[in-house]
Amino acid sequence: MKRMEWIAGSTAVLTSALTANSPAQSLTVLNVAYAGSMGSMMEGPIKATAAQTLGVDMHGRALGSDALAKLIVGGSITADVFIPVTPGPMMTVLKAGKAQSGTPIARTEMVIAYSPKSKFAQQFADAAANKRGAMPWYQVLQQPGMRFGRTDPNADPQGRNIIFTFELAEAFYKQPGLTQRVLGDTVNTAQIFSEPTVEARLQSGELDAASAYKIQPGPFNLPFINLPDEINLGNQSMHDNYQQASLTLGEKTFHPEALVYYASVITGTAQPDKAAAFVKWLTSSGGRAIFQKYAYDPPTGAVALHP
Repeated sequence: MKRMEWIAGSTAVLTSALTANSPAQSLTVLNVAYAGSMGSMMEGPIKATAAQTLGVDMHGRALGSDALAKLIVGGSITADVFIPVTPGPMMTVLKAGKAQSGTPIARTEMVIAYSPKSKFAQQFADAAANKRGAMPWYQVLQQPGMRFGRTDPNADPQGRNIIFTFELAEAFYKQPGLTQRVLGDTVNTAQIFSEPTVEARLQSGELDAASAYKIQPGPFNLPFINLPDEINLGNQSMHDNYQQASLTLGEKTFHPEALVYYASVITGTAQPDKAAAFVKWLTSSGGRAIFQKYAYDPPTGAVALHP
């Protein structure tokens, strides 16, 4: 796996976030490892507001949540705060003694994002609007020449979640074999890209459509198709229904998990007070307002995770 470097925000963004009494040199560097799906928000308003409100210079590392968890547990990266999506990666870190608890901060759901530059764009738009006579979204995706993007199910929960979504769609729409027809092999290298790059590929027209969380298309001005609660993994009341889907990778079998984002302070951080303040701020009214603006839903019903 290609090693990604900490993403430093631009000087302009950082400068605009500082007050006259908080010069750049007084900021405390805080290394935050977060799910790749959060990039636009984390490197935009979260970074800027954290500088102004908490006096921290957030250095972000965006990657698939599973991959980040393994890097933290293995000591390959040094993080002060970890923010993954779904309980699994957080539990990996908690059980390894790298954190004491995971605080739920937001949730999302699965959608299908598509490129306005795609030759299939109008068909996707008609499907999204439930236009009379429109081809269903899952049929649009099966047309010759379709370029679909997703992430690696071995490294990223979203890579598994899109497979779960299609498995559930097979039953919901009575379309046996749909998963194979659209996604191909579980690890289909022609479709798999790193999470932070998928929306950029849609923007450029390199991809026609892609797996996405609801929070991802907006910052890129990309249209998307909402999916029914029965398959979007975002309705916690349908947990039992979601469990009908499963995926085996190697010797491990996975089932859908709640699409909840958690935040934790990494044990042994050199900035425990700042890290704890950052996590607490994410659950404050200020943090929640930013989440809401970026289409995240409150983590209603979710509870803190512990080892």
